[in-house]
Amino acid sequence: MRPDPGAWRSLLAEVRACDHCAAHLPLGPRPVLQLHPRARILVASQAPGRKVHETGVPFDDASGERLRAWLGVTREQFYDPTLFAIVPMGLCYPGTGASGDRPPRPECAPRWRQPLLHELGRLQLALVIGRYAADYHLPHERDGLTMAIRHWRRYWPSIVPLPHPSPANNRWLAANRWFERELVPRLQRRVAAVLAATARTTRS
Repeated sequence: MRPDPGAWRSLLAEVRACDHCAAHLPLGPRPVLQLHPRARILVASQAPGRKVHETGVPFDDASGERLRAWLGVTREQFYDPTLFAIVPMGLCYPGTGASGDRPPRPECAPRWRQPLLHELGRLQLALVIGRYAADYHLPHERDGLTMAIRHWRRYWPSIVPLPHPSPANNRWLAANRWFERELVPRLQRRVAAVLAATARTTRS
């Protein structure tokens, strides 16, 4: 039996209707993600912030502006689901804790992550953003997120670990200036190459 080419749409509708963690979400469930099986770049992030919860648009905030600058892409490119899949570890805003947003809800990734990633059969690059995404996608990296980012050459060119682009992470960026000096230009060239190859394939 051939796989159903429209199954991803049903999955996406099911995910967007999920209320599994409703009792633990201060603003209620609102899964925020972007998915299409033709996507070439995965943004594996942590969880939506409050503003993203309100708009329903992933990275529609200051973090998104910085991330797009790191990648060297426009909003139009970033929000084209045939180019970028955006699948956070936790799909709903988890609320605010004592030192910022709470971690992604632990129920979310075991329930939805593998089915969603299974639909992304054309990926050429995964951007692994933040500690929770790194724990999932780089399980053999034992020395923490900063060392995973320092070890980026281990995973190049198919995976790039990144710090969270939130303004709350400015202290980390100031202490690790090599990141924007050394890695970001390489990342921009890699993203540009993937998008250019995608455009050539689309035209052929």
